[in-house]
Amino acid sequence: MAGYAIINNEITDEALHAEFRDKVAATIEAHGGRYLVRGGATEVMDGDFTPGHVVVVEFDSVDQARAWQTSPEYIEAKKMRTKAANANVIIVEGV
Repeated sequence: MAGYAIINNEITDEALHAEFRDKVAATIEAHGGRYLVRGGATEVMDGDFTPGHVVVVEFDSVDQARAWQTSPEYIEAKKMRTKAANANVIIVEGV
């Protein structure tokens, strides 16, 4: 069953976040992930959610998504992201 990492970023440093995006792409690919959404226009249809830079990454399983989030390569890249953006990250099991 697929696993999805859903990230909502409030970017505070565009230049540093661009470096992070370049670095993190290789970590996602190395764990079998692929981008489904990587930014783009959003429209809130219901509720009070305030989307920022929304990213959705699909993995073959929740375990793969977790392995990516806890990998040394991602943890290193994440240090850059925490300086460049405030983020909410969830992993969701697909159907």
